[in-house]
Amino acid sequence: MVNRVRILSALTFVLVFGVSQARAEIVYFSTGRTLSIKEHRAEDDKLVLSLRAGGEIICDPMLIDRIVPDEVPYPEPEVEKPAVVVAQASAPGPPVKYGDIIEKVSAEQDVSAKLVRAVIQVESAYHERARSPKGAMGLMQLMPATAKQYAVADPYDPASNIEAGVKHLKSLLQRLPVALALAAYNAGEAAVQRFGGIPPYRETQDYVSRILNLANR
Repeated sequence: MVNRVRILSALTFVLVFGVSQARAEIVYFSTGRTLSIKEHRAEDDKLVLSLRAGGEIICDPMLIDRIVPDEVPYPEPEVEKPAVVVAQASAPGPPVKYGDIIEKVSAEQDVSAKLVRAVIQVESAYHERARSPKGAMGLMQLMPATAKQYAVADPYDPASNIEAGVKHLKSLLQRLPVALALAAYNAGEAAVQRFGGIPPYRETQDYVSRILNLANR
């Protein structure tokens, strides 16, 4: 407990006195990983890390060794700006042929249809035959183990894929806040538990941020 208080106090000092003069900060995790962020703040007994690409990570202070100003200021990468425009352009929603399926399954599972549409947009861009290098399949990119868990005979069938994907998402939402459930959908629940929040993986951070931005429009 004393260690937790010491870390929070030290990080709060950096927050108050360092952020105004630093264009970025570097987080040093106790695991040896580092992460460049825009800024951080303390909320209750947690730390909220604002990501450079947008979005936030809620993290247990015990997982962080220190946070220091980044002595090398650098602007946001210009190459990322068109991607935001593309995402906005694709925001209106899914092809009509999937709309009824999404609405039906979302209602049955009591999961936000807007959230499901955002997950599908980011996971596969509505390509029902999508397959990732790691073997994730279909609209909601089901891994083979997940497809087996929900008895999916054909992971590329839109109705079966969406039903299993929404059920899996619901199971995560029942145990975790929305942002962490999305992180677990992408990186696995074990990674979320290990880091006490959204894992410090750029892919997962961007994934969560993009889905939340789409779902909140």
